[in-house]
Amino acid sequence: MKEQIKKFLNEEQDPKAIEKITSKLNDLLMKNEEIGYIGVQKKPALTVFPDSIVMTNKRIIICQPKNLGLSMDFTDYTWDDVEGAFVKENILGSVFSFSTKTDMQVSIDYIPKTQARKMYTFAKEQIDILKTGAIFNNVVAEEIQFEIIDPTEEIEEMEAEEVSNFAEIMPVSPPKFYPEIESIDEVQETPKDKLLSELSQDALFEKLQNYKKLLDNGLILQGEYDAYKKEILSYM
Repeated sequence: MKEQIKKFLNEEQDPKAIEKITSKLNDLLMKNEEIGYIGVQKKPALTVFPDSIVMTNKRIIICQPKNLGLSMDFTDYTWDDVEGAFVKENILGSVFSFSTKTDMQVSIDYIPKTQARKMYTFAKEQIDILKTGAIFNNVVAEEIQFEIIDPTEEIEEMEAEEVSNFAEIMPVSPPKFYPEIESIDEVQETPKDKLLSELSQDALFEKLQNYKKLLDNGLILQGEYDAYKKEILSYM
């Protein structure tokens, strides 16, 4: 057991508190869930049964001992529900807080300053990972929409022209839902023309759409589009 809890004693957490928490968490962790950090409350007076915060790659778990330590209450919040994290440093320890998307504020006081900073960093990393994933999924969804072609448009053209040979009505111009492009210079703006880091998320997304249009119209190669896409997504 000592070897199991040793990896969580990074900032002088109470070994007894860590041992109690880890022994109970073994049955609470979900599949592929791993503990990233454990912060333990440390009040000025002797704290026999301190509250703790456990951060995993899936959620935040608040652990509160009850009945003189014989039982413990667990309250968890998934990272999808967490809106932001905050730390307020006082003379005696820090207050670590986080807000949820339902405007709930959760706080735990008397967390040692070093532990509070580590928890804040871990929380920000998890929130940023989720935000980056959401942006990427939105971009992919938009690209998929551009690939959809309404078959009714071709049918209407066939009826209007009244031709019997199907080959005669096969369109040779770009699909109608793409805007007309006079030349590659009107749309293409390489990252060298303007620093991508200075552009807003909307501007970056618009630039990605422009490169997709160039690819669909045969003005750039697939390899060039992939390189532009990779560079733009790195700033989103």
